[in-house]
Amino acid sequence: METSHELTNMTRVHQFVLLGFPTRLEIRDALFVIFLTLYLLTLLENTLIIYLICSHSELHKPMYFFLGNLSCLEMCYVSVTMPTLLVGLWTGPYHISFVTCMTQLFFFVSLICTECTLLASMAYDRYVAICRPLHYPLLMRPQICLGLALSSWLGGLLVSAIKTKCIASLTYCGPNILNQFFCDVSPLLNLSCTHVALTELVDFISAIVIFCGTLLVALASYSAIGMAVLRMPSAAARRKAFSTCASHLVVVGIFYSAALFIYCRPSRIKSMDLNKVLSVIYTVVTPLCNPIIYCLRNKEVHAVLRKTLHWP
Repeated sequence: METSHELTNMTRVHQFVLLGFPTRLEIRDALFVIFLTLYLLTLLENTLIIYLICSHSELHKPMYFFLGNLSCLEMCYVSVTMPTLLVGLWTGPYHISFVTCMTQLFFFVSLICTECTLLASMAYDRYVAICRPLHYPLLMRPQICLGLALSSWLGGLLVSAIKTKCIASLTYCGPNILNQFFCDVSPLLNLSCTHVALTELVDFISAIVIFCGTLLVALASYSAIGMAVLRMPSAAARRKAFSTCASHLVVVGIFYSAALFIYCRPSRIKSMDLNKVLSVIYTVVTPLCNPIIYCLRNKEVHAVLRKTLHWP
């Protein structure tokens, strides 16, 4: 009762301070130019992919439908976290209101959950295409693809709403400094001055279900593909299939390795500097690399791009 009365009398935090990357001014300026360039390049790449997929009937296939969704997601994803990173590099530690912080957290969690499900859907699509080609038109018909995409987006929103509500309901009474460049789960849990066991449990269970569940689907799909590829009689067909799957596995491996390390632990995380480095990988590097790995190395996309640019 006394503890509850003390918490009531405490001043609730109305804004947070994002430390970002506190370093010398000249280094911050260089990082600002680098990250701004990466941000604009990411937007350009993904916009180009969406345009090519929407404007050319040759790419109206399930694989490119999912790639278009992924490119749209990457643009939203990087636009949620990159602005506060750039502002922090330009001005130093960035002050963000409680409501804005929770809004950023909501969209970030929603998009990261959606990306996990989309990556699993794309792995399943490749599995059906390689392992069950005769059933591909039936198993990946437009209604199924649309259902998988909608469930990815809506599922992400639902999980994010639950997690954000739990975190927003905690009491923050100081300090208010987040050792991160955006509002993330672990730094916020570290600042709470109330009991966070239930919130940590919700966060941990949702992370296990979303990250590990979709990762198992992806690994099972690529394992089945690998076994099917080894049984192919044609060496050229094996090389083509292996090249495609290897590229996909690189993206899946980088994204899940960083995300699982940060989010699939029930206790609050103390090594926040390492977390910031890992956060850069899956919030900046993967949105930049995904279009290159998934699309720009694809012969069909190359042909459409040459046609659009009127190249011979």
